[in-house]
Amino acid sequence: MSRLFANWYDFFMNPLEKKKFKRIRKELLSKATGSVLELGSGTGINFPLYESSEKVTAIEPSLQMIERSLSKHKQSLVPIEIVQASAEKLPFAADTFDTIVATLVFCTIPNPEKAILELKRVCKPEGKILVFEHVKMQNRFLASLQDWLTPTWKKICDGCCLNRNTLDLLKAHDISIIKVQKYYRDLFVFAEAKNNEMEKE
Repeated sequence: MSRLFANWYDFFMNPLEKKKFKRIRKELLSKATGSVLELGSGTGINFPLYESSEKVTAIEPSLQMIERSLSKHKQSLVPIEIVQASAEKLPFAADTFDTIVATLVFCTIPNPEKAILELKRVCKPEGKILVFEHVKMQNRFLASLQDWLTPTWKKICDGCCLNRNTLDLLKAHDISIIKVQKYYRDLFVFAEAKNNEMEKE
């Protein structure tokens, strides 16, 4: 991830974050309990909003994003450890976390299927998976527009895909979706899910 993108990320996201997104994040993170893993913590926008967790481990592959997150790390109410790592190769033992959090991150993960397998591995059986993502829309015209825009959008926004079917990917890997809320028609989704038991390698 480029330093330029990391430096400007908060500036461009601020109009959304100051309004509806902050409320959505607070509601999502209020459900994050026990030992929590946050995937792709970025500039640390979630850090000051954790209140119910015992401890948060935040992974982020970009050193530039980690540097940007340090000011928000100081505002956290719970212990947060930042680890430079990718979602496709998590440096944690199986069954480590009670809750997994992913907010606006699956759009940029190069191999989302591998990341979901890793997510399942480190999440305890029946553990919570909390997701806030932008996804491919159900309207055929708008979905086609997302497909058309994605190649250019990925270049501008450091790999962000507008047309990921993230909830379908989770379901395909035996993760039960318990509750879904949709925003801005169905461009953004808030989902509460559960990690179904699986045989760990």
